[in-house]
Amino acid sequence: MKVFLDTSVLIAAQDAEHPHFLPSFPLLAEATPETTACGAHTLAETYSVLSRLPGTKQKRPEFASLLVDQMVARMTVVPLTVNEYATAIHNAAKSQHVGGKIFDALLLACARKANAEIIYTWNIKDFRAIAPDLADRIITP
Repeated sequence: MKVFLDTSVLIAAQDAEHPHFLPSFPLLAEATPETTACGAHTLAETYSVLSRLPGTKQKRPEFASLLVDQMVARMTVVPLTVNEYATAIHNAAKSQHVGGKIFDALLLACARKANAEIIYTWNIKDFRAIAPDLADRIITP
């Protein structure tokens, strides 16, 4: 079974004090490239979030980079082509999704490309609104 992990799940899986750590961590710990995928953009999002967390939760850039390396080793990283980016943006505009929701739309395009059977996210409402056709596959860990 191919599962797709959203950035929100991967961030939670990296911090034992995160409220969603316990259900998120096993998804990363058990991930293999054959069973688990994430979007290429998730690598940058994860690095960005981990390296700018408030206070003592902030990871040093080198450590955040090592965590990204771990993701690359444990998952299939799904990139989008220029045409796939353009299609996702066009579809977002057509559906009146604005602002940062485009990043969710791009990740959902990656999940489609990976033929994900389950899409794990802590952002259920926005994901289901962006991709109602995938709503039954979009769940929390």
